[in-house]
Amino acid sequence: MLKRLLLSLCLFAAGVAHAATTLSPFQTVLNDYYEDYLALFPVDAAVSGDSDPRYEAVWPNDIGAEHRAKVAAMCGKYLGELAKFDRAKLSATDQLSYDTLKWSLTARRELGTHFFNLTPLNQFSAPHLTFAQMGSGKSVQPFKTARDFRNFMSRAHDFQIWVNTAIANMKEGVSRGIVQPKILMARVLPQLEPLMADDPVNNVFFGPLQMLPADLSPAARQKLEMDYRATIHEVILPTYARLHAYIKDEYLPHCRDTAGIGALPGGKEAYASAVRWQTTTDFTPEQIHEIGLKEVARIKGEMEKVRAQVGFKGTLPEFLNYVATDAKFAPYKTDEEVLNGYRAIEARVMAAVPRFFAHVPRTKFEIRATEKFRAATASAEYNSGTPDGSRSGIFYVPIVDPLKFRTPRMEDLFLHEAIPGHHFQISLTTENTSLPKFRRYDGNNAYVEGWALYTESIGKELGMYTDPYQYLGMLFGDMHRAVRLVVDTGLHAKGWTREQALQYGADAEGGKPEVQIAEIERYMAWPGQALGYKMGQLKIRELRTLAEKQLGPKFDIKEFHDQILMEGALPLAVLEARLKAWVGSK
Repeated sequence: MLKRLLLSLCLFAAGVAHAATTLSPFQTVLNDYYEDYLALFPVDAAVSGDSDPRYEAVWPNDIGAEHRAKVAAMCGKYLGELAKFDRAKLSATDQLSYDTLKWSLTARRELGTHFFNLTPLNQFSAPHLTFAQMGSGKSVQPFKTARDFRNFMSRAHDFQIWVNTAIANMKEGVSRGIVQPKILMARVLPQLEPLMADDPVNNVFFGPLQMLPADLSPAARQKLEMDYRATIHEVILPTYARLHAYIKDEYLPHCRDTAGIGALPGGKEAYASAVRWQTTTDFTPEQIHEIGLKEVARIKGEMEKVRAQVGFKGTLPEFLNYVATDAKFAPYKTDEEVLNGYRAIEARVMAAVPRFFAHVPRTKFEIRATEKFRAATASAEYNSGTPDGSRSGIFYVPIVDPLKFRTPRMEDLFLHEAIPGHHFQISLTTENTSLPKFRRYDGNNAYVEGWALYTESIGKELGMYTDPYQYLGMLFGDMHRAVRLVVDTGLHAKGWTREQALQYGADAEGGKPEVQIAEIERYMAWPGQALGYKMGQLKIRELRTLAEKQLGPKFDIKEFHDQILMEGALPLAVLEARLKAWVGSK
């Protein structure tokens, strides 16, 4: 998955500067919006490689009342600005910007009316993890100059304020009966422990001390090192320790045993809002649940075909259990062997790319193992790079134990997270300087993840899945996303228990229920986020089928992919209208 919803959909990247042009009044509004947005969400500027000094030393207190009021005011301001323009008189690309911004502002304002600020931490994607990644020196926070180091020291003081607000908000949540599931917060404690330890070997915050700028004078270098160490010892370590103590001693005893947010005060409305935000549709949780059930049944039929193809004599559950447990599907002995396996897949995919894509990103790409401090609770993910070459797009592979790393999902995960999934979609968008900045650097979950899941489904066309077990791996992935439609809505709209969700996932995907723990707890932590994948994939596949049917021999797969990729991450309703207009124009 992509980190950046974790980070407000941190699936974004930097681009090169626009050439100086005269902007229309409408385009000026778009640019003003993006600057106002970055002022409120400066970490997104770091994600996009923006070195503007207004943003690079700030960590936003985005769960505080003042900040939330500013976000609501920004949404209202720019909805008012959009209303001043006659959409019909705008150019085609400006109409796309109009529709996209209107949708985003409306959905963001609505989402901010709910209680998510009272549940600011979870084990899967939360600021305590993001800040640690940035502080490791191996993520989006640069540590090349003395200014970079001092910027992060400034961010550390702001993060301390964020943690103080988080504790105050959680206390308010306790008083209102709005708390996280107990089991999720128990998972947070071991994440915090290495981050609050004065341990230069195992605490990632000490890592940048190995990156002190070599061009400084000895005295300046010593001063910078002393100040940075003081920030670690006086700000960062105590902040994490205070957060750990509050969760352990005060918050956990009040946490709930239920799994979904539907039973919380205002939970039904909060979940419906999250579903709209994450899917960019007006489907209800009940409708999505039914779509999921149908997809699960369809994919089971495809799995049965693979079972017959390889000659497995048992039932489908027995077959899935065999693939999930047999030692032959865990051939690796070291982390590097796992990474080399992915590098071989990369070479095969890139050989097929020219037949399907007219445009290839210039942003560099690499494959890395996920940092050990978060590997146990992480999924495979992509972190975006920059077209100027200062940062590569990175496909992160969580390897807790290489001896247990299983191969059947490798090809489809690479297609999804890397090429031609997130790396192509995000990089091509950010490299397209003809788009307004908010469309180059912003995104929505249903489009971003829907595209990535669509790329899994074209693996055979790309020369993948020649091994039936790799094709089964794709079906595993497809089933996994279909199960999400059922389980996420089950947990948050239908009152399912964690154990019900674990069992449903195991029945559909094979293996024992405990294998599902990390994923089910992810859905518990981030209501609605897991729905975007399948809903987006189904829409893109629907639009391709429509184009193939109506265009017949005129259909060009490279042109279709351009139509999907080259206008940025459009809400699904906007994307559908655009593609139908394109088909009609042909």
